[in-house]
Amino acid sequence: MIYGITLIILGLLASPSLLLSKKPNAKELLDKLVPYQGWIGIVFCFWGIWGIISCILNIGILTSHPIWWITWLLCSVAEALLGFLLGYGLIVKYVLSKNETAKEKGAQMLAKLQPMQGKLGLFGIIMGLWSIICSILFYV
Repeated sequence: MIYGITLIILGLLASPSLLLSKKPNAKELLDKLVPYQGWIGIVFCFWGIWGIISCILNIGILTSHPIWWITWLLCSVAEALLGFLLGYGLIVKYVLSKNETAKEKGAQMLAKLQPMQGKLGLFGIIMGLWSIICSILFYV
């Protein structure tokens, strides 16, 4: 359930226009989080990558709980992509700075993902809600 809640928060951070259209006073809260957005992005990027790896290592769950396994994989992919988008500046600074090829590939990936940031944020929110529903339905 925590996984879903954090994914919803990440989705809201990635698409602030969605939140601001519903609650105009949310801008103050988002402005407080902006200085930490890069670090939040890095944490979620690596957490998403770890989720993808864990999901692949536990592919046996696919036979007994296919809906949960697919949900786990999609949530992890959403976290990794949204985390990369939010934390790109710090990822370049601390991880990719020593390798020009990696820096170039990261910039290419960012250029492909940036136009879809709002859609990815919405996808993250939907997957977070679905993750919460799945955890209630299948594991209570």
